[in-house]
Amino acid sequence: MAVKVLVVDDSAVVRQVLREVLCEAPDINVYATVSDPIFAMQKMKQEWPDVIVLDIEMPRMDGLTFLRQLMSERPTPVIICSSLAEKGAELSLQALAAGAIDIFTKPQLGVKDFLLDAKQQLWNSVRAAASARLHPRALEVSVQKKEHISKAASADLVTMTSTTDRITVIGTSTGGTQALETILVNLSRTCPGIAVVQHMPEKFTAAFAKRLDSVCEVDVKEAETGDRLIPGRVLIAPGGHHLEIQRSGAQYIAKVFRGPAVNRHCPSVDVLFRSAARAAGRNVTGIIMTGMGDDGARGLLEMRQAGARTIAQDEASCIVFGMPKEAINLGAAKEILSLAHIPAVLEG
Repeated sequence: MAVKVLVVDDSAVVRQVLREVLCEAPDINVYATVSDPIFAMQKMKQEWPDVIVLDIEMPRMDGLTFLRQLMSERPTPVIICSSLAEKGAELSLQALAAGAIDIFTKPQLGVKDFLLDAKQQLWNSVRAAASARLHPRALEVSVQKKEHISKAASADLVTMTSTTDRITVIGTSTGGTQALETILVNLSRTCPGIAVVQHMPEKFTAAFAKRLDSVCEVDVKEAETGDRLIPGRVLIAPGGHHLEIQRSGAQYIAKVFRGPAVNRHCPSVDVLFRSAARAAGRNVTGIIMTGMGDDGARGLLEMRQAGARTIAQDEASCIVFGMPKEAINLGAAKEILSLAHIPAVLEG
């Protein structure tokens, strides 16, 4: 049976192109397109969609308000179709925190050509959303980040790298923004340094890191070449760039670079995991979490073969059980854990 899609966007051009592109897939049916959430609610009274493709800034009711209302009353898979503008990035990240499954970016100019060129990505995004397991939404994190440690304490933290050589690498995709926040808000500044690849477009990762930094005790930043992985710090791979871990004496250093997509992604989880296997061996823990596809599965296997501790998120707690499933099938994951148990592993 075809996936029933409702498109909500105030641009007539976007609505038309999305209908044409999505309906080219034999397993996807756009049963309605509407210009705002008020019209969407009227349509949904007649027929409920399997997936909603939702714009953020619209008349009468914005997409974020509609999403929050939807998730509190009847959780339904939602894909955010957002502009690449910085403001759009921040709003889209708020939408992910509110329960949206994925972000699909559109440029401010040349939208029609972009959507036509990216139809395969659109199809895959809709299919992943349709298969997603939606969990009850907890209250959004609203607590302020704990006060930063003093300069003296910070200096002590840096010197710890001479004796602390454990690090963690995490790879995730669809559903990962929510899962990462669930993990990171539960970590203290004594946790090992963490490097993360979250499949996300350029201009979104900086806003994502900033959001996490505002609600977590640990420091979270978009990774830059030369950044050190030290206790209490989380480095997020920038969109459009790969992230590798290199070793320099007792220190682990980030390398950020542009390169071709690996497993259709840049940043790629496999790139991060393979570098961690080479640089850290048995001194690294690798975790693969919710996401579509197989990126990271082979890299996690290389980590396990190098003596690392390797973990896959379990099916029950995943939004999309794709990447972890592939890693498990390859024999790459030594352990399979629920999302709720992962923070304790990182603190250990």
